[in-house]
Amino acid sequence: MKNKIYYIFITLLIASCGNDKPKKKDSIIKIEPIVSKPKIEKPDFNADSAYLYIQDQVDFGPRFPNNNAHAKCAEYLETKLNSFGLKTNIQIGEGITFNNQKIIIKNIIGEYNPEAQKRVLLFAHWDTRPFADQDNKDMTKPILGANDGGSGVGILLEVARQLTITKPNVGVDIIFFDAEDYGQPAGISDNINSENSWCLGSQYWSKNPHKENYKAEYGILLDMVGSSNATFFQEEISVQYAPQVVQKVWGNAKKLGYNNYFITQQMGGLIDDHKFVNKIANIPSIDIIHYERGQRGFHPTWHTHNDNMDVIDKMTLSVVGEVLLYTIYQEK
Repeated sequence: MKNKIYYIFITLLIASCGNDKPKKKDSIIKIEPIVSKPKIEKPDFNADSAYLYIQDQVDFGPRFPNNNAHAKCAEYLETKLNSFGLKTNIQIGEGITFNNQKIIIKNIIGEYNPEAQKRVLLFAHWDTRPFADQDNKDMTKPILGANDGGSGVGILLEVARQLTITKPNVGVDIIFFDAEDYGQPAGISDNINSENSWCLGSQYWSKNPHKENYKAEYGILLDMVGSSNATFFQEEISVQYAPQVVQKVWGNAKKLGYNNYFITQQMGGLIDDHKFVNKIANIPSIDIIHYERGQRGFHPTWHTHNDNMDVIDKMTLSVVGEVLLYTIYQEK
């Protein structure tokens, strides 16, 4: 009964609410990214594979904590990482959502070259929004999250596969964080801790790392990295906590000819998984996230039912995947 009352309440109230994250705009200016001639050889990255891994996730349906699709997708992700030869486990925890729902958190962790002392952390959230609070219909129904959730995971699965082929000497930890997208919509209460209602999985892991005294040289977060015409600006928290990593990654993108995707201009700070990895785990981490050029907001399908496979663009998957792999391959 409490859930029914809540959803009636949120349906009435959420239409006038935004979110803690930037709002989308109705009119979008499309600017086709220009790929310049690379200065170096591009690493192998199979965008078809990454696309398939996104499709596999979407085929389970909406994947939010405690639902059946979520449980099946967790098993799939663990199995895929394990099939690529990574040491894999699921970290189980508990969390309380902004509307006082008790959830089981499942962080899926894969370790490439676990004996290596020097390590790089790559992460993305794998859960999807349990309601479409940025849509104008069916706002209390969950979304598929092909881009917001699926894209970062799909790229990292292909990165994992490539690592087992190329076998770089550095250690790489890949974490799929849970319960990132169960945060409180803005305006439904005066809860001063609403920012902490987001990213429950990364908050849990940052306080309880999978290995005692775990450290990585740096971390890279992928969020909403699959749509066409993507532009990745330098996010404020990333610049504040890990300026050298921002410089490294955006510099590598330029060398590969992708400077029209990776824009050397700053944007505002975001509540995202990297915030808590920086502040709690003390691992300098950055956020690669699509931000609409000139619109000061996310992709128009963000937190709507239109966030489906139609949004996903293989060229963007290739760009992000190649930049990640090249960055890892430079580590000695």
